[in-house]
Amino acid sequence: MRIVVVGYDKMFSNLILGSLESKNKVVGVFRHERVTIHPFLLFFKDIFAPGKDYSFIKSLKLREIKARSVNSKTFKKEVLKLNPDIILVGSWSEKFKKQIIELPKIGTINCHPSLLPKYRGPNPYIRVIMNGETETGITFHLMDENLDTGPILLQKKVSILQGFNGDTGESLKNKCCNLAKTGVFELLTSMNNEVIIPTNQSSKDASYYPQISEKDILINFDKTADEINRFIRALTPWQPAYIAHKNAFLQIGKAKFFENKTKYNKPGMILKKNKNTLWILTGDNKIAKISGLKLFGAFGQIFTPLYMMLFVKSGDMCR
Repeated sequence: MRIVVVGYDKMFSNLILGSLESKNKVVGVFRHERVTIHPFLLFFKDIFAPGKDYSFIKSLKLREIKARSVNSKTFKKEVLKLNPDIILVGSWSEKFKKQIIELPKIGTINCHPSLLPKYRGPNPYIRVIMNGETETGITFHLMDENLDTGPILLQKKVSILQGFNGDTGESLKNKCCNLAKTGVFELLTSMNNEVIIPTNQSSKDASYYPQISEKDILINFDKTADEINRFIRALTPWQPAYIAHKNAFLQIGKAKFFENKTKYNKPGMILKKNKNTLWILTGDNKIAKISGLKLFGAFGQIFTPLYMMLFVKSGDMCR
């Protein structure tokens, strides 16, 4: 089969590798930098500071589609020339229009990093850790005009390591992307050798989580130590978590948790401070030692010591 791969980062590269190992032909690739960076700037970036995706496709001597969007006339024209059986999508920010989805002979297939219909949306790595799931995976599904709703072709599962030294958002992403390579190999090999009947997703089991918002990055100390730990790990390394103190926001560095042997038990109370470290009570009466604190803003690092000295004291409450 003739394959066009659309995507970025590790999901993109693993879908390409799995497609090649299945003895199918990758006739074209479209990387996300084409959408996010102006062609003039990208020309010089590719010469002087090439990204991983560009270096990867060049090393394999793959044909690159040069367009500004998957929904552009240029992309459509290039794909029609390539005449693919399948468009494979792995990590993409644009919603595909129907006319693009219907371009390949067989279909446009997305690799979504969750066990659909659960955890539809852009942040499944983060959400499954936050919610304490012990299992997730990847789903290959036919794309339709909605997001992550098309019929399922193949699913593969992976365990999530929870606990205080459990998976971060990044480590879980790596697991899912590695799984995508074996998954697409299995799917394409099966499609060459047998008939695969797509399975419609169950709407009653569906869940959708939107983009992470400002509220989603603030620690709630009414939560348990385990919940706070999951919250921090889920955001790592893409987005720092924050503590709201009075009218300021403090970016956290690291967090450790201890048993509370004091007489205090009010969640969110600061027990002690030391330079850029706070000891704060959690909802299950444990102590969170939050270190590496830094005020939000361009000059946060400079003003943090002054803020900690003048405005933070034991007994204060963190929201």
